[in-house]
Amino acid sequence: MNTHTKMTRRRLLVSVGAATGGIALPFLVPVSAFGANSQIGVGIIGCGRRNGQLVIGKGGQGAPPSHARIVATADLNLKRAAEWARHYRCQAYQDYRALLDRKEVEVVLYATPEHWHYLPCIHACQAGKDIYGEQPLSHTIREGRKMIEAVRTYRRVFQTGEQQRSHPATRKAVELIRNGRIGKIQAIIGYNYPSAWESNLPAQPCPEWLDWDRWCGPNEVVPFHYDVYLSRIPYEREVPYYSYPAEKYAVGPGWMSFRPYSGGELPNWGCHGLSMVHWALDMDRSGPVEIWVDPAEKLETVVYHLPEKRDRGDALCSKTIIHYRYANGVELSLCSIDPKLGGGATFIGEKGKITIFREGYECDPPDLDKDPLPPDAIRVYQSDNHMENFFACVASRKDPIMPVEAGHSVATLCHLGNIARRLGRRLKWDPVNEVFPGDDEANTYLDIPRRKGYELPEKV
Repeated sequence: MNTHTKMTRRRLLVSVGAATGGIALPFLVPVSAFGANSQIGVGIIGCGRRNGQLVIGKGGQGAPPSHARIVATADLNLKRAAEWARHYRCQAYQDYRALLDRKEVEVVLYATPEHWHYLPCIHACQAGKDIYGEQPLSHTIREGRKMIEAVRTYRRVFQTGEQQRSHPATRKAVELIRNGRIGKIQAIIGYNYPSAWESNLPAQPCPEWLDWDRWCGPNEVVPFHYDVYLSRIPYEREVPYYSYPAEKYAVGPGWMSFRPYSGGELPNWGCHGLSMVHWALDMDRSGPVEIWVDPAEKLETVVYHLPEKRDRGDALCSKTIIHYRYANGVELSLCSIDPKLGGGATFIGEKGKITIFREGYECDPPDLDKDPLPPDAIRVYQSDNHMENFFACVASRKDPIMPVEAGHSVATLCHLGNIARRLGRRLKWDPVNEVFPGDDEANTYLDIPRRKGYELPEKV
């Protein structure tokens, strides 16, 4: 078994002082020294903008509770991990596997690029840690299945970071739909999320504090460029998470728009809106049976050779509309250009329609929401704070509101849309066995080629 896909105790513990020219940082003080044995030790994997939002509770997910204490940080950008470590008075690592070797770390929060979700999840499970992992769950369908296998084999608690499920308004909208307020669902309209495109940007000097080879993960190592490394451009580089300014509109792509590091906005924002679709359809353990695009043509190859805005790539990579059909006959079409639907969808039924958007919903006609649901109504999982729900489940050992299977179902929906766009033709899908029946070409897209050391383990 290679060193990347199996946890071992032999890890190079990269101390911050040695790796950053002698920066003096305090070592981790055991939690018990504070007289608070009930505190939970948290390890942070990925010390960028998104994890910065998670730890301060920005974006509706809630911050970690007061009995959680950050005890270690890890980032391939060692400079950034060190800055976090100074703030939390703990140890920083460039290799997250060293963080997982720490007994004080009981829970990990990871917010890494999409192509770096599967290994931290699998390794954390093997190390006996519970996990809050950012969405999309996976970069490929096969990765997602292995992540489920790891979570269930090692009996870990896993929360997918899709925070809209923990908002009371969206929960109520889902319950209205499930209880038949719009009658039988006839169609669902979602946002037309762009897929990813290619980058061939010129080389820039790679900072000495960044392990670029490992950042590329399973993919071929390409020349370093800031517009690939950063999630979006502009980006407030190296700004401490606890002093984030107001968010700017990111006009440049970053890795979120580039294959092979991401599937584009379809899995990035689509995981939020399509999560509402699968929740309302009660499809968290299933999926569609057919996918096609309109017009029936292959996605145009778009390459950025020089830095530019996202406009060209977004436009060309969303020219085709994606359609999904479920076994019950419901059809989902990603055809809307209304940005409000980026966080939800419009459900059209016999008696009217309900539109779910980020942290809210609308009924048409309005009286669909006039009467309260009866005592025997169908209810969905209730959580008003996504992060607190996760930590409560760490204590109870119950599944949180967005367990790994639900995250996989939604991510798979996004991956299927990208595959249909790449092939430009109608596809049959088996949501139980997770294959395209009798379609060898389509099945090659269930995973990606991986360089040595980053393979999916045959057995977790």
